[in-house]
Amino acid sequence: MDVERFSPMIKAIFFDAVGTLFRLTKTVGDHYAYVGSEVGLDLDAQNLERAFHTAWKQMPERAAINGPRENDDKGWWRELVNRVLEQVAPSLSEFDRDNYFEVAYEHFAEAGVWELYPEVRGVLEQLQPRFQLAVISNFDGRLRLILQHLGISKIFGHVFISSELGADKPDPEIYGRAVKLMNLKPSEVLHVGDDPKRDWDAATAAGLSIFRLDRPKNSLRDLATFLES
Repeated sequence: MDVERFSPMIKAIFFDAVGTLFRLTKTVGDHYAYVGSEVGLDLDAQNLERAFHTAWKQMPERAAINGPRENDDKGWWRELVNRVLEQVAPSLSEFDRDNYFEVAYEHFAEAGVWELYPEVRGVLEQLQPRFQLAVISNFDGRLRLILQHLGISKIFGHVFISSELGADKPDPEIYGRAVKLMNLKPSEVLHVGDDPKRDWDAATAAGLSIFRLDRPKNSLRDLATFLES
């Protein structure tokens, strides 16, 4: 069953962002290679793709802190990009790395870099009259700009970002803080996400109901159908 521990008292639905509401228009490697071309570097997209996923898995989990993280978590993303470049272009100068990072950081907030999954807008508009809708994501302030570019920002009453809450998935604390900010009980919130550890396990540990999004086995249409039944 896609939905676990569903409560008839659900008042709000949380949505993960990347992989749930939207995706990159091309592979990460393609986007990183494009950024390279913008700063005069000829980098192979497939090598960048492999390096990114390796670096992503190596980034350490962080304990929750009281209040927002420093500089909207930009330092975290810089460390990730440095780990990628260390694998594919270890001889790059510090100047070139810094230049690459700054262009990459801006690139991933630009229009046309992300796209909605086909069913997202219709499902959100279907759910909006019945539930409070919110986004909860391991992201930073750029997420609000991305949601604007995608034309769905006004659908959400809240956008909860790990850099601002000071807690990251899979720490259940991020869910607890978001629920508290909405003056709700965990049992009144359903979380929708695609990551078994960060979304399913963490939200469950925080006391929320969950919808297991597992494309292409299901989609948000299945969520809408279930909530209509």
